Amino acid sequence: MKDKELNIMGIIGVRSGSKGVQDKNIKLLAGKPLVGWIIDKAKSSTYINKLVVSTDSMHYKEIAESFGAEVPCIRPQSLSEDHSPELDYIKHMLEWLDKNENYTPDIIVRMMATTPLQTTEDIDHSIQKLIENQAADS
Repeated sequence: MKDKELNIMGIIGVRSGSKGVQDKNIKLLAGKPLVGWIIDKAKSSTYINKLVVSTDSMHYKEIAESFGAEVPCIRPQSLSEDHSPELDYIKHMLEWLDKNENYTPDIIVRMMATTPLQTTEDIDHSIQKLIENQAADS
């Protein structure tokens, strides 16, 4: 059962301009794009009740949505450069959701497509630790 008291949003950032390994976030691993693995794990979380993907690519958007994530907006190119801080795309998504959906999460869980072996248990244990320790901010 999903936690109804807290708005817990999972966010996965996948930009298309990777220089090291082109299109790494959608490369297939065991027949599934990398981003699909982490979306599936996040969707199985006991706590995450909103799952969004931040991307600069319509193609990546379609892939993320096909695995059940929301892609409510396309990330501006200025937030998708090699040296763009990750915090900036998270702030962009938060501002967009607040303005367009009147949604503000209580907890934000940042996950990476490049960690396909992360488990749902890893995600849930991290969230549980945060909930249990009211003094913790991350």
